Amino acid sequence: MRASRLGLLLYLTLTLAACGKHQAASEHRSLPTRAQPPAVAAPAASASTAAPRSAVEATPKTLRPNQDGSETMEESAGDNGTHNALLAAVASTVAAATPAAYAQPLGPTLWQPGVNYTLIVPAQPTSVPAGQVEVLEFFWYACPHCYDLDPQIEAWRKSKPAYISFSRVPVTWSDGHRALARLFYTLKSLGKLDQLHDAVFKEIHVNGNPLVAADGDEAETERIQTAFAKKQGIADDEFKKAYHSFSVDADLQKADALVQRYRIDGVPSFVINGKYVADVRTAGTPERLMSLVGDLAAQEHKH
Repeated sequence: MRASRLGLLLYLTLTLAACGKHQAASEHRSLPTRAQPPAVAAPAASASTAAPRSAVEATPKTLRPNQDGSETMEESAGDNGTHNALLAAVASTVAAATPAAYAQPLGPTLWQPGVNYTLIVPAQPTSVPAGQVEVLEFFWYACPHCYDLDPQIEAWRKSKPAYISFSRVPVTWSDGHRALARLFYTLKSLGKLDQLHDAVFKEIHVNGNPLVAADGDEAETERIQTAFAKKQGIADDEFKKAYHSFSVDADLQKADALVQRYRIDGVPSFVINGKYVADVRTAGTPERLMSLVGDLAAQEHKH
């Protein structure tokens, strides 16, 4: 039992290292018009300014050469999606022929593109009704930065304007990420997500239970998550039926598509109406991030 606990703690230490966003902000984020992204090198990364925990502080550092001949110390690639070539590929900087509509700040003057948020070019279609503004939060249950930010998100979610359609999207970079994404969508399909979303975070970050098997075994992960659900009052059969349902599989496929579409390589990250990407690093603080998200959504609603 002690060996199993050490294995779980080792898993958390290794996987929590780089869930914060590392990609440097740029004025435009260029996205391909086809599903398959071009095979181009990712831009130089910069370390996240989110307050680190011990696992983050232990992340190995490497020297990255800059174009001007200097070098930058940065965290080595971790479980932030850059291990997947599909997700790590970022399209080239938009050419000078970028439409004039993207040349000026689209949000309030307090916020500047390339500084506080990144423009997505071309803007991507959303899945909300006319008159609604889509806001997506990309997150991972095992990410300490996502856990720390979640109370701010919950407070904002309860007071946001009715025209904002907010959805969380769990990242699916690896089998471990996907296992927690499956738990998220299983609870959603059972109508228990609002009730248990915070409980999942606390089970991982407070109780030290990563809710995935240390060796990645899918059957053991299902057993661990079923046991957690049972503690929350969900019957084993009910949970397992939803866990393997078509609707959960379909939701995972949609999450895959969104993570790839927006080149999400760090969490927590917000995408506003298919046009802007922002995070704590670009906004400055968690409070400013939620203000930024609200202001950009309001600007979209006016249009």
